[in-house]
Amino acid sequence: MSGDDNPSATAVEELASGVKTSLDIQEIQAILPHRYPFLLIDRITEIKRKERIVALKNVTINEPFFQGHFPNYPIMPGVLVVEAMAQTGAVLLLTEVEDRQGKLMVFTGIERARFRRPVVPGDQIRIEVSVLAFRRYACKISCEALVEGKLACEAVLTCQLVDRPRDPAPG
Repeated sequence: MSGDDNPSATAVEELASGVKTSLDIQEIQAILPHRYPFLLIDRITEIKRKERIVALKNVTINEPFFQGHFPNYPIMPGVLVVEAMAQTGAVLLLTEVEDRQGKLMVFTGIERARFRRPVVPGDQIRIEVSVLAFRRYACKISCEALVEGKLACEAVLTCQLVDRPRDPAPG
């Protein structure tokens, strides 16, 4: 299938050319390897190549982590807010990689993480990521997660592009 036949591949090409500045969930899934229940962003609303990206995460009571975190007082785990920020940054950076299907973007560091307010069911998180440093196989990003315009979480993340392990040969 050529890029012209695949709407998701076309979306990535349009991002690379600067024509497209938003992505829906299917287009996000064409870039990220994450799937339910660990895909933690729903939409990209802004993107500026190698500089900045904004994503949305709609938080619902149906999220599996709310069953145990915490019964009768559901709060989204802070580590998952940080993961949502990392996934947002990965969308920005993986669009710059031609052979992204064979690669994974992995954490190498979390700095200055601060949690300012709880994220609860019904919230919509606006995740804003700015690139601090970008190299072909590594990057450093500044991230903020906001709810109703108020800072819920912030962190500086570093990550590295690595080869994705191949599936083992059938047995």
